Amino acid sequence: MSRTLYCLLFFFLSLHSSAQDKVDWNFTYAPSSNLIELKAVIADGWHLYSQYIDDGIGPIPTAFEFKENSNVTFVGETHEPESIREYDVNFEGELNFFKNEVVFSQKVIVDQTTEVIGVVTYMVCNEEMCMPPKDEIFRITINK
Repeated sequence: MSRTLYCLLFFFLSLHSSAQDKVDWNFTYAPSSNLIELKAVIADGWHLYSQYIDDGIGPIPTAFEFKENSNVTFVGETHEPESIREYDVNFEGELNFFKNEVVFSQKVIVDQTTEVIGVVTYMVCNEEMCMPPKDEIFRITINK
């Protein structure tokens, strides 16, 4: 391979790996409230988009998908706290997002010990740039 190709490959790999460290996810189950909690800790200077983004503006909204499981009943939609609504310079429009930390929650009814498997798709930006959307697979063991 040529030196230029190696440099390009290194650049894209480093960009990909830097995208990995902008959000740390923690997935847990709170038995007292029957809630799956999906906590995102967001790196300083970055923001994570809400699940509720106006179509046509541009960013990928945060989305949760849960694998079907006959031992789990998902009650309602995945809840999010009130988000920040501000002008986003990257997409030139008013958007909803979170800074620092956010906990999404999903109410469930579980009859027996099981595992909830899912994926969160999300996108983060700062004032200068956005990282490509990322899928994060998660597994939560629920003991009954």
